[in-house]
Amino acid sequence: MQIRVIPTLLIHKGGLIKSVQFKNYKYVGDPINAVKIFNEKEVDEMVVIDIDATRDNRPPNFETIAEIASEAFMPMAYGGGITTLDQIKRILFSGFEKVIINKALHTNLNLITQAANSVGSQSVVASIDVKKNWLGKYKVYTDNGKNNSNKSPHEFAKEVETAGAGEIIINNIDADGTYKGYDTELIQLMSSSVQIPIIALGGAASIEDFKKAKQAGACAVAAGSMFVFQRPHQAVLISYPSKKELNKTFKN
Repeated sequence: MQIRVIPTLLIHKGGLIKSVQFKNYKYVGDPINAVKIFNEKEVDEMVVIDIDATRDNRPPNFETIAEIASEAFMPMAYGGGITTLDQIKRILFSGFEKVIINKALHTNLNLITQAANSVGSQSVVASIDVKKNWLGKYKVYTDNGKNNSNKSPHEFAKEVETAGAGEIIINNIDADGTYKGYDTELIQLMSSSVQIPIIALGGAASIEDFKKAKQAGACAVAAGSMFVFQRPHQAVLISYPSKKELNKTFKN
């Protein structure tokens, strides 16, 4: 059985961008056009993250959220600038199935509990950004990977699970946009620490990487660069593996 394969769209200043290790943004097009193309490719699910909202200390752009939701045929999850239960309800009412919480995990973990009690854990996804410190220890980072929280990701994941999250996206900052493959060591650490599904993000280059992530314990895989760039020249070309390709990979 294969796992969910989730394109991840990052929105910066209204446009669709891709990053490398949370830096070096490259504009790749209009997010609405990308959603329309992914519709045609019958993707399993999609993640949309406004990377400016939290940094600029502003609420989610509900106009953009509603526009994207109106075009999408697949289940959608939104993250960026979410700080209140009312915002969560409004995003879900707009047509998104899930919300993704990142910064508020550190500033108001109770928001996860409030949301889970109000809209159900299945609609609440926690996003945890991780990289190794100078000692080679995994640590959780905040503020788009700028600040080390000194929290161990597997211990923090347990807190998030207890608070009521239904899923956890684990994003390896050092692997972001590098095509080096998922950090299977990190996936194993996280999946063995909690009972809720782990979504792997950061570093995917091929369908084989999806298989390795699943073997390490991921219940779903997410990727950005792999789906919007054509290698080796990094030309913008939105793609997604066919059901036939995925079935063949996961049967082997």
